[in-house]
Amino acid sequence: MVVDGGSGGRRNKARYVDKNVGSSSSNRSSGAAKQQQQQQPAKSKAEQRFPRQQQQQQRQVPNPAGFVKKVDRSTDKLVRFLYQRFKALKDARNSLCDRDGFLEQHASGYDILGMRHHFFHYVEYFEWAPGATSCSLIGDFNNWDCTKNRAEKGYFGRDDYGTWRITVEDKLREGQEKDPHWQEYNYSVEYDRGDGDIDIEALYQKMEDEYWEPGEDQYLKDTRPFEEALFKSIFGENFGCIKVGKEEEVNELAYNTEDEETMDYSKFPPGYEEWVKKTDQAHLPPLKQDPTRYSEPTVVDDPVWRERVLAKKPPLPIWEYTVKGFKAWEKKYLPAIPHGSRVRVYFKTPEGPVERVPAWAKYVLPDPDGKMWSAVYWEPPIQERHQWQHERPKPPKSLRIYECHVGMSSEEAGISTFKRFSQEVLPHVKKCGYNVVQLMGVQEHVDYSSVGYKVTNQFAVSSRFGTPEDFKFLVDTAHGLGLLVFMDIVHSHVAPDEVCGLAMFDGANDCFLHVGKRGHHKRWGTRLFKYGEHEVKRFLLSNLKWWVEEYRIDGFYFHSVGSMLYTHNGFAKFTGSLDEYCNQYVNVDAHIYLILANELLHNLTPRIITIAEDATLFPGLCAPHEQGGFGFDYYVSTAPSDMWLYLIEKVPLEEWSVKQIAESLLKISNSDGKALVYVENHSQSISGGKSLFQALIEKNVEYPDAVNMLRSVSMIKMIKLLTASLGGSAYLTFMGNEFGHTERVEFPRVTNNFSYEFARRRWSLLDDKWHAKLAEFDNALMAIEQKYLFLSSNAPVTNLQVDDLSKTIVFTQDNLIFAYNFHPRKSADEYEILVDEPGRYELLLDTDDVKYGGMGRLKTKQKRINVFSMKLSLTLPQLSAQVYRLAKIWDAAVSVM
Repeated sequence: MVVDGGSGGRRNKARYVDKNVGSSSSNRSSGAAKQQQQQQPAKSKAEQRFPRQQQQQQRQVPNPAGFVKKVDRSTDKLVRFLYQRFKALKDARNSLCDRDGFLEQHASGYDILGMRHHFFHYVEYFEWAPGATSCSLIGDFNNWDCTKNRAEKGYFGRDDYGTWRITVEDKLREGQEKDPHWQEYNYSVEYDRGDGDIDIEALYQKMEDEYWEPGEDQYLKDTRPFEEALFKSIFGENFGCIKVGKEEEVNELAYNTEDEETMDYSKFPPGYEEWVKKTDQAHLPPLKQDPTRYSEPTVVDDPVWRERVLAKKPPLPIWEYTVKGFKAWEKKYLPAIPHGSRVRVYFKTPEGPVERVPAWAKYVLPDPDGKMWSAVYWEPPIQERHQWQHERPKPPKSLRIYECHVGMSSEEAGISTFKRFSQEVLPHVKKCGYNVVQLMGVQEHVDYSSVGYKVTNQFAVSSRFGTPEDFKFLVDTAHGLGLLVFMDIVHSHVAPDEVCGLAMFDGANDCFLHVGKRGHHKRWGTRLFKYGEHEVKRFLLSNLKWWVEEYRIDGFYFHSVGSMLYTHNGFAKFTGSLDEYCNQYVNVDAHIYLILANELLHNLTPRIITIAEDATLFPGLCAPHEQGGFGFDYYVSTAPSDMWLYLIEKVPLEEWSVKQIAESLLKISNSDGKALVYVENHSQSISGGKSLFQALIEKNVEYPDAVNMLRSVSMIKMIKLLTASLGGSAYLTFMGNEFGHTERVEFPRVTNNFSYEFARRRWSLLDDKWHAKLAEFDNALMAIEQKYLFLSSNAPVTNLQVDDLSKTIVFTQDNLIFAYNFHPRKSADEYEILVDEPGRYELLLDTDDVKYGGMGRLKTKQKRINVFSMKLSLTLPQLSAQVYRLAKIWDAAVSVM
């Protein structure tokens, strides 16, 4: 459909002129940048080797309150708090670097802690439990005997920080000889470079030849010339008590204990007797020392030498020729702990012995009797390991997120799997036009009714859905479809489980969590992390890095950040005063952790995306940490979903104020950070809630069924379009709501007799006419956003017209016109709107189109107003919305002719 807009003398050329100027300016700047790059001197080898250090030196000076635009009496207290928090952050960084070197190293705890197969053919287990007095590893491999693989307090069993170490040696097969001390194995490949015959002496020689410059290693082979030169510099050139080649004579003299008066000087070289008589102390060389200077060596810095040494690389590629593969190890050894073995850790504590699932467990399963859970040692044969097929997709310019729960993704009443989700749901997500799949409930949780939010094992995928290899297959499949994979990460609280989880992990000491009242969530009955503890920060930061590097996760949705930011867990009454963000209830330790988490993730890969779920809207969530913010890319705004649900349930449609609706959505879009908005997500329909479709059907229940369905479907389409176009910078929907799911979400629990009836998705609804048309509209909405990117557009909203009497909202954004009529009975004929450019406007989307379940009331031709005006005449049918695009700009002179 085509709509004509009038032309006139008030044509606004600024926007288009600016685009042309910007384009040419961009080209000029691009050319200048290339020329400047060519003129820049080549980087030194040290700069090439340590690029991160060079980048950190060039960073701008941080401003702890840089994101605060206006400093007056109302913000002065917040600014002081931000400076204090910055100092605490700096101290935390220094403490972290003192022990671990740098942030990425600190966040690599999974390379050391937990269970891993060491390259020197033994399983090494580290666990942090400072409150324990003894630690044992028990499991299938040792018949659950706590006396066989035990570490006691002491240097070899427990360090000063409370970390325990246990090793379990691989068993040498019968007839095999023990390996030399330098032999290493690579268990990730079948064959490696060292599987052939190795001449270790020749390899050592090759390493030295490639590393050392000619003559540079002479003192490593023979130190006597250096010793002779040093001795002569002390005793003088004419004193020859040490000569090269007479080592036996020197040794004999060194061990001579005769008295000075009876000493036979004929045994010594000439000149020694004369020198002894001239000195005050026998056997001590005369040293000339300046009393005004300290007797410390003077270090001379040679820039040329430093540059050459920093550019050197250790000969590790040559050493790799000694490393053997998995097949060689398998031929020679039996595994100390076979793949799939169940394992637990046994602590002795002052309160008595306890058994726990290791904190760093990568896979956890319930025992056959269902009473206990155990970690599973996961090291499958190479042929059973997932081989990655696809690279990570590039981040899209705008986010259209499809939120999912794997367990409830099937139509059958039961628990679905990673593989089934990959084969059935991911293609549907791609077809619907979404570019991100966000997974909730991935981390292991014993209580399925918690929907995955009472996490027990942070590093393990939920065993209900499959194995770690199955989850890798899911992520790989999504990447192959061009979908990013986000993960709902739960670091705000932890399950209170004292067997499988972290609660009371090392007894009453409770090393990971706060003790007493502060360690318990105010409403959810969960436990709270001790974010200020060094090892807790290592655990949580390593957890983020683990999901990124092991499973190639592309982003994180930080669940319930508000529970972390305050000691009252965000459930206090907020009046809007800035003092509420910097009072005694603010949890500074959690702030520091979140800042470090964002810094770590964006250093790992600049493509990573982080989202903060915080209903309190703490200032600076999306500001860079150098400017005093947290560094998140997006924050979640619950305002649209709360507003729509309130209006649907509490306010008659005739009394809706479209002015208040527009103001609420514009307030979100004009906020400092990027807002992720949604009409409904998982939490809106869980346990007692309703889906949007269900709430609208109940609202219009007084109408006949056909009218009820028509009104409900019309309102859903308008609400979704208005929220996405005016509300935020990213959009999210929950699985099944794109076609108007009719039921709430309720997971199995005692109150419903552990039923799965509402813990599933009714995909068969897509066969129904109304739900199929809703799905088609949702696909069209996502397609238009993908093409015109109105979510991520920085163009301002212009020509906003809001009329509470006619219930209309019209606005322009970046050559797109959005028009809405919320009136339940009246259409708006010949509705005049302002336009930025005269020209031809084409219809992109009409919610009243028959193919989307509408009535098709929009006329094919639109009336044009005065050719010299900047106005456009539209017809707005009741309960409908349209999107127009400027297809062609008219020249005023041509229009008049």
